[in-house]
Amino acid sequence: MSGHSKWSTIKHKKAAKDAKRGKLFSKLIKEITVAAKVGGGDINANPRLRTAVNTAKSNSVPSDNIDRAIKKGTGDIEGVDYEEIQYEGYGPGGTAVLVQAMTDNRNRTVSEIRHMFSKFGGNMGESGCVAWMFEKRGIIEVDRGAADEEKLMEVALEAGADDISEQEETFEVTTSPDAFDAVKEALDAAGIESSSATVTMVPSNTVDLAGSDAERALKLLDELEDHDDVQDVASNLDIAPEELERIQSE
Repeated sequence: MSGHSKWSTIKHKKAAKDAKRGKLFSKLIKEITVAAKVGGGDINANPRLRTAVNTAKSNSVPSDNIDRAIKKGTGDIEGVDYEEIQYEGYGPGGTAVLVQAMTDNRNRTVSEIRHMFSKFGGNMGESGCVAWMFEKRGIIEVDRGAADEEKLMEVALEAGADDISEQEETFEVTTSPDAFDAVKEALDAAGIESSSATVTMVPSNTVDLAGSDAERALKLLDELEDHDDVQDVASNLDIAPEELERIQSE
């Protein structure tokens, strides 16, 4: 799971910048709207909506914005009709890339995503070409200094987590999508603050890159992540810590 961890760490640093300029808020609101449209506006009966609302609240999205997004999804008030689309392809060095998007203009979005792939030496593929390499998982990251490892393991596993692993700067709690909310709520109740918590696609294997391939792959993932219609980007990219530090320092 190292590839996921390295890319997710980069995403979390970028998310902090996105939040400052409102981009993150927009993506969270869009997820709430679609979740309410697909599964109804009752948080207790709609796990996807519950997760979306909790994520929005943890990122300080105002309650009024959340309520309006739910009502737009259920049709109580007029809103944009978003379509969910998954794009798949290959980045530099043969890395697998999975893109989850929500759009009100399918032709515009696919054209722009395809251009990004080709711009950095990758290419979009057919449906199913890389999706088989990924599994949907809940990932909760806790800074090493924010929790005692034994307490974290006890609380997380008792609440239904599948695994707790040590990363460079964090503990990573892995859950099934169904157990994600229960584990997150248990950690919150125990006073264990998470640095990030999300349900995302995790690769079953990774591709190690260095040099120009690694640089181009990161630029591709960063641009995809920054696109207004893109909700999430998953990749099996893996980069050695010293190589990642070199790239980020340039």
